Amino acid sequence: MKYDLISPIWNSKRVVQAVLAVCIFSTTACGVSYTSPKVKDNDENVPVKVVVLNATTVTEANSSAYTPKSLPNVFYAEAGGGSFVGAGALPRPPHVPDETPELLTTIAPPTVEPEAYRIGVGDVILLATRGTSSTIEQLSGLLAAQNSRQGYTVRDDGAIAIPEVGAVQLSGMTLEEAEDALFRVLVENQIDPSFSLEIAEFNSQRVAVGGAVKSAALVPITLQPLTLGEALVSAGGLSARDEQFASIRIYRNGSLYQIPVEVYFEESAYRNTVLLDGDAVFVDTTYDLDRALDFYKQKIDVISLRGSARGNSLQALQTEIGIQRATLDERRRNFEARVNFDAEDRDYVYLTGEVETQSRVALPYNRQATLADVLYDEGGFDTTTGNPSQIYVLRSNRGTQTGEIIAYHLDVANAANIVVATRMEMRPNDVVFIEEQPITKWGRSLQQLFPALITTAANAIN
Repeated sequence: MKYDLISPIWNSKRVVQAVLAVCIFSTTACGVSYTSPKVKDNDENVPVKVVVLNATTVTEANSSAYTPKSLPNVFYAEAGGGSFVGAGALPRPPHVPDETPELLTTIAPPTVEPEAYRIGVGDVILLATRGTSSTIEQLSGLLAAQNSRQGYTVRDDGAIAIPEVGAVQLSGMTLEEAEDALFRVLVENQIDPSFSLEIAEFNSQRVAVGGAVKSAALVPITLQPLTLGEALVSAGGLSARDEQFASIRIYRNGSLYQIPVEVYFEESAYRNTVLLDGDAVFVDTTYDLDRALDFYKQKIDVISLRGSARGNSLQALQTEIGIQRATLDERRRNFEARVNFDAEDRDYVYLTGEVETQSRVALPYNRQATLADVLYDEGGFDTTTGNPSQIYVLRSNRGTQTGEIIAYHLDVANAANIVVATRMEMRPNDVVFIEEQPITKWGRSLQQLFPALITTAANAIN
């Protein structure tokens, strides 16, 4: 059996020659196998000026004028703003002619025991914080700050609406009962119930005062019982010329009472007569009960007419607000659809280089965006491939006619410089570029070179 000793040696020499050839090829080819983008400040075709970003240069970069695009006015409109329908013409008060008076008798209203004031529709409830609790400040609009005071009107359904809590039924309750109810609601909503409760405006219980007074008025009943003397003082006092011929008539629950003015002044007990909600007081100088009844009927008609008109107005107002809200929602959705289809004019910044996603980033409405916003809203960059010391903002210098590009250079190898990125404002058509790591550039060169190396070696061996 014979062995060929020459062929293996020859083949080994060929392999060595092939490997040497590949190495020579790889050495010469590395310069052309992979070209990565980078910022060059000595390019003859594109004049580039590199500016290091720091506290001073950021201020200069931000000095260029730019006004962010605004959202349409439809995003600032509210569906409210309707108005109540008018109640129409009110009944005219009756004319009271002068007549010859006759002797009057005193018919005083029955004595009533004063009761605690009960909250009603139209009253304005005032809530105020007391202490420094932190959790109670979570209730926006009501307890948002220490010593804040906010009024709430009792609605037609007898409730007040508190933000983040909802409707709280208070109608028909005394002040103490209302405090207990509000305390339970705040506790149920896990809000520190440190508050004080007051009635700022008394609008639900009133007494009508008219006739021979200086100024006819609707006198509210407050926490203190309203007396006949206080009601007449609130109307400016009596204006009857001949008090000996005048009388004070009180209409209550279908019954009519009268107190001659002379008796009223002589006996203080009548001035302390407690009035009730719905009472009508008329100072009469005619002694004509029919005329007085006309006055009371006119007041009742006004109240009834206004109540009916208010109900109709509330219904019409709710319908109007519903239509306005639907219109606003439709216009807002149409705008959002145009934005999604890229049919709205927007300002953009372009993100490229070693970033998570090379993309076009729309600048926000109504506010300035910073370099940090653009970088980290899009996921930032991977420091294993991206070079944190080579971050650039490329911006066309519109102040020159040479087409110069300013390359703002940010080095965040020192993480403290990220603060500079939070101050660098973006401008339309800015390009944010992050260069690759040196090791990444070498690895990608080898990644493209190895297939050619293997193929050349295999061909040489063969």
